[in-house]
Amino acid sequence: MAARGVSAAELRGRCWVRRGRKVYDVSEFVKLHPGGENLLLDRTGSDIQADLEGPPHRHSGNALRWLEQYYVGQLEEDAPQEQPRRGAENQHVRARANQYSPAASHASWESEMQFKTLNPKEDLVDWERPLLWQVGHLREKYDEWVHQPVNRPIRLFHSDFVEWCSKTSWYIVLAVWVPAVAYLVWYCLTELARGETRLFSSFTTDYSIHVPIVCFFPLFLTGVMVWTLMEYAIHRYVFHMNPPASNYFLITLHFMLHGQHHKAPFDSSRLVFPPVPASFVIVPLYIILQRVLPPPVGLSIFVGGLFGYVVYDMTHYYLHYGSPAKGSYLAWLKSYHVRHHFEHQKLGFGITSTLWDRPFNTLIPEDSVKDQ
Repeated sequence: MAARGVSAAELRGRCWVRRGRKVYDVSEFVKLHPGGENLLLDRTGSDIQADLEGPPHRHSGNALRWLEQYYVGQLEEDAPQEQPRRGAENQHVRARANQYSPAASHASWESEMQFKTLNPKEDLVDWERPLLWQVGHLREKYDEWVHQPVNRPIRLFHSDFVEWCSKTSWYIVLAVWVPAVAYLVWYCLTELARGETRLFSSFTTDYSIHVPIVCFFPLFLTGVMVWTLMEYAIHRYVFHMNPPASNYFLITLHFMLHGQHHKAPFDSSRLVFPPVPASFVIVPLYIILQRVLPPPVGLSIFVGGLFGYVVYDMTHYYLHYGSPAKGSYLAWLKSYHVRHHFEHQKLGFGITSTLWDRPFNTLIPEDSVKDQ
């Protein structure tokens, strides 16, 4: 791909920063920045090298690699005063750039700069073809490659229909599962209110325990707690399994389940779990709990777990695309999850909380959580 010049019109109204003499257009990343968009907007047109190195925020190697995706040009020292020839490829151009500003009242920042462009680096895969059938051939390079995130869409399958089925908008989770949660809550409360639900003793069927309606709430919370443990276990032992370099099938499976999310963490179409594959876990649990326990009891636990799952999926989406208030718990949790993606992929498996990261010793160190 031939490099092209960077014109003043292209930079005008954009958010761009410098790292030494290198210039980056980070406009697309402003709303995604884990530290908040104002941190980038306040530094438009300035050199961010000191901010990257810290203190207070030391950026990881993956964060620096992520920044390179927005590289647009390089500031030339002792730039000549004459204008370059028009129409020449790879030419040096003089650009006058205004500060990125969503409001017209923002003051503009202007500077005369000369840029040169850089060709995109080649990757280990062909991004023009479905990745699912390629990643298994990476073998020992797969683990490092999949944990070097990029900001670009990923195609998994050849079939347009199957590819469409593999993507899910966040509101689909609410549309499918919230009605199920509402119905099951109503059913459990109605059945328990009848006063006919009894739980047999584990020692004898001659003695049973009456289950009043007030028991719904502790049973519901039990289900939520069970889900948080499942959330942790699935994320740690299934989504973050370490497939052998020689096993093409397991590498492919890992990439389909979770690796693609780590490679493209801001792909909004794959941040929540599609309802059909989610049903492969949800339906068996529904059947088991109904068989093992009296239906109102088992379903009270089940609906708590289902509610926990919905909260998990919505929280996960928000941690990637939301803008929580500075200093809030969600802001801290967003920073914690970003560290999981960009620096500590073998730690920080809790999404909605760090409840199980603590006893299982997978908590991301506090000083690392403060890094951005």
